Amino acid sequence: MPGPGHMSGPMWQPTAPPDLGRLVAWHPQPVPVLPLLCLLGALLYGWAVWRLRRRGDDWPIGRTVSWTVGLLLVVGVTGTGVGGYSMALFSVHMLQHMVLSMLAPIPLLMGAPITLALRALPSGRGRRGAPRRVLLALLHSRFARVLSSPVVAVSLFLLSLYGLYFTPVFDWAMSGFVGHTAMLIHFVAVGMLLFWGLLEVDPVPHPMRPPFRIVELFVTAPFHAFFGIAFMTSKDEVAGYFAHPMASWHLGALADQRVGGAIAWAFSEVPTLLVVIVVVVLWARSSDREARRVDRRADRDGDQERNAYNAWLAGLGQPHRQGHA
Repeated sequence: MPGPGHMSGPMWQPTAPPDLGRLVAWHPQPVPVLPLLCLLGALLYGWAVWRLRRRGDDWPIGRTVSWTVGLLLVVGVTGTGVGGYSMALFSVHMLQHMVLSMLAPIPLLMGAPITLALRALPSGRGRRGAPRRVLLALLHSRFARVLSSPVVAVSLFLLSLYGLYFTPVFDWAMSGFVGHTAMLIHFVAVGMLLFWGLLEVDPVPHPMRPPFRIVELFVTAPFHAFFGIAFMTSKDEVAGYFAHPMASWHLGALADQRVGGAIAWAFSEVPTLLVVIVVVVLWARSSDREARRVDRRADRDGDQERNAYNAWLAGLGQPHRQGHA
């Protein structure tokens, strides 16, 4: 498999033209921050699962697989040639952005990392229980309630699109290692924040009924689609950083920008469908659990709730009949 090509510049940009082999090859960079964070996330998650199993508690294998898939998606667009060519081509950068903010957060959140941490971390009032108390304090804090509110979450997500690419902030972030790495982490963070409230696999400060979550999801879709269309139809280079691709690659900046816009537009559809499916499935499972809970309670108390309700209905007509006697 060919390597990512000769690297040059402070950001280790590739100079060889892109192909499939170079896109999937490992991308050398000064410090692979996001791959290292993913490795840390895998180790912590594995430790938490091991801790549960050690004391005899189960943890669904599907959640572990989902968490792993999410981490692999992040590594796949930051530790490979995709990460390198995202510094040279707007289309590849947009693919990276969409995966980090729209695709990877879904399996990451389906892994229920907050629930796992709350179950695995030791409880108590001493130093040993401090990490769990801090996590609970954060979940119940005013900061978490404000940040996770639908209005704030959606606004931050849209700001990461329009406020980044249509302002000088994008060129600044792309010009240095620290700014670029912070931008990539921001993409993952805003995606996690948005889908945290939409999926509700983990406890959230603002729980909503599934229909309202689906409405919130569809509110963002037109803004996201218009963002992609703006790049597809623009007659000028919107992202100045990518205005001058390498001449030897024979790729026009405007044509590449339109491809990037098409990628952004397409990603307004796929994650939306995935989230709707997940919300509907979880909604159905929740309804089934509630029905089973009601049935078990009826078996225990002889269905007293239904008997009391029937008695109340029967008593409604008694005063009326007595008044006409």
